[in-house]
Amino acid sequence: MDLSLPPKVTDRAFARLAEIEAAPKALRVAVEGGGCSGFQYEITLDEPAQDDLVLQGQGQTVVVDPVSLPFLENATIDFTEELIGARFVVENPNATSSCGCGTSFSM
Repeated sequence: MDLSLPPKVTDRAFARLAEIEAAPKALRVAVEGGGCSGFQYEITLDEPAQDDLVLQGQGQTVVVDPVSLPFLENATIDFTEELIGARFVVENPNATSSCGCGTSFSM
């Protein structure tokens, strides 16, 4: 039985939002058509909308719009620091492939 769950946000991602003092805005994670693999993640600071899924932790908020939500089922929103830079990332089990930039994927 495949259970569809909303995305989860790691403690590291919530901690980074607290460091950049994102509140009262939220981290918006959206999926849009485009990118080199068909879909791409759009990660911005934004005001929560009435129909958003709201994920909260450590006094911070992450939101996902209802159109993007099916693409992000069971995904993990994280923050990583690598040689190429620090960024929020989405680990998405629904993606069948992704490109090297890490922001584009296909299903």
